[in-house]
Amino acid sequence: MNQSLRIASLLPSATEIICALGLEEQLVGISHECDFPVSVRSLPAVTASAISNDLSSGDIDAQVREHLQSNAALYTIDGDIVSKLAPDLIVTQALCDVCAVSAADVAAVACELTQVAEVINLEPACLQDVFDTIHAVGVATGAEPSAASLVAGLKDRLQAVQRRSAVIDAASKPSVVMLEWLDPPFNAGHWTPELVEYAGGEALLSSPGQPSTTIAWDQVRDTNPALLVIACCGFNIERTRRDIEVLQDTTWWKSLQSVATRSVYVIDGNQYFNRPGPRLIDSLEILAHILHPALHPLPPALNNTFVRI
Repeated sequence: MNQSLRIASLLPSATEIICALGLEEQLVGISHECDFPVSVRSLPAVTASAISNDLSSGDIDAQVREHLQSNAALYTIDGDIVSKLAPDLIVTQALCDVCAVSAADVAAVACELTQVAEVINLEPACLQDVFDTIHAVGVATGAEPSAASLVAGLKDRLQAVQRRSAVIDAASKPSVVMLEWLDPPFNAGHWTPELVEYAGGEALLSSPGQPSTTIAWDQVRDTNPALLVIACCGFNIERTRRDIEVLQDTTWWKSLQSVATRSVYVIDGNQYFNRPGPRLIDSLEILAHILHPALHPLPPALNNTFVRI
């Protein structure tokens, strides 16, 4: 492990991976959204968002689409701060322009640094990719043994869920729609359909490894899932419930079997499901408990991570 390495992390999942590898002391800068572990919040933020999080979900979506259509930056990176921090390694992503600073902007800032900084892009689309990114960060930081140990532990927990789910017959697997945004609705793609299957459910309206996409509420109504699980990207439970309150007055919402049976679950989507790092396994354990509580006990550390409405 390179103890002298100076690392700048430009996305929350990378920060979580770096800290899980025992490299928190090497972090010199983070993104404005990095908030876990809590101890990193005192570090300088080198990015900012062009869109306020205080807007309604519909307004946020509209502004995101406007920025993407005009090629305007959703996020900015402060080259002056990065230069002062003098990182040897910058960890970012090129998977989603809605999630972090663009790879091109990061490369441009790196080129302006007086010292050479390695830039690595993390682009996981499925759960195995997430494990591979942990290994990639381990290689880039000289922490391969720590990365191997971390991945082994995460896979052990994954396999424990799989073993318990193996006893569930097809007829007992509830249909599940998972959403990561409500206005307009977005399905939860990439690794999330895998998590649903591992947890003992049948994932509807999304495919493993495919990006999240806008869907219509008519599709949710027509599939009429047994469970509706909502983990809005960037929103905690309280913020997500504000959007649900608007939906609860509609006729089609009241017609859903998941609503009638109180099988709508809201999870902190800022912390779980949307960050492709170690806590995706926490996300799996939460979901498995929601789907089959008698079969999958909830780890005590994950109490109060979801609400049923």
